[in-house]
Amino acid sequence: MEQFRSKAGVNPAKSSKGSLSALLLKNRSTRGFDSSFKVRKDQLCRIVSVNNKVASARNRQVLRFCLVTDEKAHLVLPHIKMGSALSDMQLPLPDTEPNAFIVVCSVETPHVSTYIDLGISVQSMLLQAVEIGLNGICLMSFDKNKIKENLSLPYEPLVVLPIGKSIENIQLVDMPADGGCNYYRENGIHYVPKLSVDDLII
Repeated sequence: MEQFRSKAGVNPAKSSKGSLSALLLKNRSTRGFDSSFKVRKDQLCRIVSVNNKVASARNRQVLRFCLVTDEKAHLVLPHIKMGSALSDMQLPLPDTEPNAFIVVCSVETPHVSTYIDLGISVQSMLLQAVEIGLNGICLMSFDKNKIKENLSLPYEPLVVLPIGKSIENIQLVDMPADGGCNYYRENGIHYVPKLSVDDLII
């Protein structure tokens, strides 16, 4: 690979910044955003554009996407929940609210393959967001009826993705001995316990 990069004139240091591993490390669920940064519709379009490239069960492509920018963010924000494991906090904190969203719907009644498609889609979109300098989070805790009504959606929403520029310090840590997997916060740092590779392999 190094020989290829050398012949192709690729800067290894620059290339590594866009590697899958680097994108995955940066792709942390964000619950605090720079509220002064306005996400543009073309940025949301670029994030959604991964969906005509990724896999889809039987190639049915049943997912549809509603792009919500700052002028309509008020139709979504009051009806989502962020950070349910942090019961002592009300997230997002004041002045750290997202001002853009991608609402993912299905054109048919969801079944197993729909949710497989949904997982592939959401992860791919969040990685694309990271690649263009943004972050997000996938939310399933929201008032579906309110969001469907407020946005005049023709289909039932499955998940909501707040998108923006993260202001959070998020760090991965080893899973504790007691196996507790809940994320937690200390001194302004958001910690996310993860299993080791050895523990993942059976």
